[in-house]
Formats: sequence, structure tokens, C-alpha cells
Amino acid sequence: MKRRAFRSADAGALTDVVARGLGCSRDEASTLVTRGAVYLRGRRQRDATLAVAPGTEVLVVLEEAGRSSTAPLPAAGPLRVLHEDAELLAVDKPAGLPAQPTPGGLTSLLLLASDHLGREAGLVHRLDRDTSGVMVLGKSPAATSALAASFRTGAARKTYLAVTAGGLPASGTCTLRLARDRTRPGRWVARTRDGLEAETRFRRLGATAELALAGLWPRTGRTHQIRAHLAALGAPIAGDRLYGGPMQLRGQAIGRSLLHAHLLVLSHPRTGAPLLLRAPLPEDMAPWFDALDVVPPED
Repeated sequence: MKRRAFRSADAGALTDVVARGLGCSRDEASTLVTRGAVYLRGRRQRDATLAVAPGTEVLVVLEEAGRSSTAPLPAAGPLRVLHEDAELLAVDKPAGLPAQPTPGGLTSLLLLASDHLGREAGLVHRLDRDTSGVMVLGKSPAATSALAASFRTGAARKTYLAVTAGGLPASGTCTLRLARDRTRPGRWVARTRDGLEAETRFRRLGATAELALAGLWPRTGRTHQIRAHLAALGAPIAGDRLYGGPMQLRGQAIGRSLLHAHLLVLSHPRTGAPLLLRAPLPEDMAPWFDALDVVPPED
């Protein structure tokens, strides 16, 4: 990540302060601000007209993962709306799209949802960049708080689908605890002692000697929980390089971690009525289910 830090020499609007501090054009500075690449005193700011006092600490992320923060944004495609009402928006997140903005300010599901609503959407939960499927966002602070509470308390019920390496047991519940891997940043390890409590129920839906199709019902919502648990079970997710998943199946290259948030059941934040949200199998996973004649579970 390439960053530049400075203190504002004069008072002015945020765009002007960034332009002067970096010695760039106002258009470039405006792009950096609107994409979320500018931080004041450690907090991201996207209001280009925000008044900045002299001596304010400014941090600008110029480049992330080799990509300039002002480079043209990748085409994310239209927002896939699964359900929308006065309180919430449910969408089908495509694989490869981050749930929220990265420090470099690339597009994200949250930004697309906010553009769709014409105001800031409320982030309730997250999916990994490579994971596809159901995500729900609040339309008001009250709805966002109620929805977030349902995930925090475990009231929201989730069904995931995955394509894994062969060897997955027929069914069971993995209760291994999760802790950060001190030898590999960004990775979690599943173990019997220490770490965070985690629980994932799983069922093998179909299998060959080379691969398995899994239905997964996490009771807790830890970071990388399903990925780490499947790796500990000896069946890492296909395409999941971080957890040792196979990068090829039947001679076919796997382009991403084949994990999909298929179903989400929660209580509506206003009426309390149960709401079932379903995201269809993505194109890169459907052929594996078709080949084994497996119909995704609806429970």
C-alpha cells in the first residue's frame, strides 16, 4: 500500500486541501475523496466540501495492491436486488466485489447499495471478497441496528454452499475454536483450545473421489469460520489458496474460493415476521452441482 501523510497548511474544503497537499489537480483530489481514500485524524471522509482547519492530519491512500486509487473502477455490473422494502435492502453479492470500501477506495457492495438508495446504506454483516450470495443492508439507523442484532445474537439463520476437496465427512458439527495464525497474516487456524468459540454444522450433499459439495449452517459468525473449519476437516474450499484448497478440479482451473451464501432467514426489523432471502447458485458453481445431480437444500 502506498500512502502519503501531511498536515493541512491552510484552511479550506477537503478537496482543495488534498490538491494542495499532494500537488495534484482538483479533479484527482475529488476522485480520491469520493472513493474513500482520504482520512482525517484516522477517519475516512468522503465529503469533498468538508471544512478542514489548518494543521489537520491528512492521510491519503494513493495505491493499494498495485492499483492506483484514481484508476478507472472495474465494472461491477448492476446491483442484484433480491428484496427491498421500506426498512431493508437484500442483494446478491457477486464474487470478487468487496462488501465495504477498501482503503484504496475501490468500488464495493456498500457503495453500490448507497448509490441505489440515494443515501448511505447501513452495513449489517459482511461476506469475504470471494464469497458470493445474500447480503442485507438497513435503510435507517433503527433498521440497521435491529438487523445487526439478529446476526450478533445468532437469531439470523444462514445456509452456505461450497465446493470442496474430496474427503469431507458425511455430516457433523465442527466446534473447533478459531485463532489468528501467527505465521500467516490474514489466516485463522482451527484448534481444540484457546481462540474464539465457533460452530459450523455441515452435510455432504454429493461427492466424487476428487471433490465434495457441502451444505453449511454456521451458528456463529466468526471471520473465515467456514473456510478454517472445512480446512480442519480435510476438505478445504476449492479455489481457496489461503487455506490450501485445490486450484484445479477435473483439469479445470478454479478462479475463486467457491463459497456461496445461499439462504438467509431473519425477522423483519419492523414487523418481526420471518423473511426468507435466497440467492441462486452463481454460474461458476452451478455446473458442479449439475454434474453430481445435487439440488441445493432449502432449509
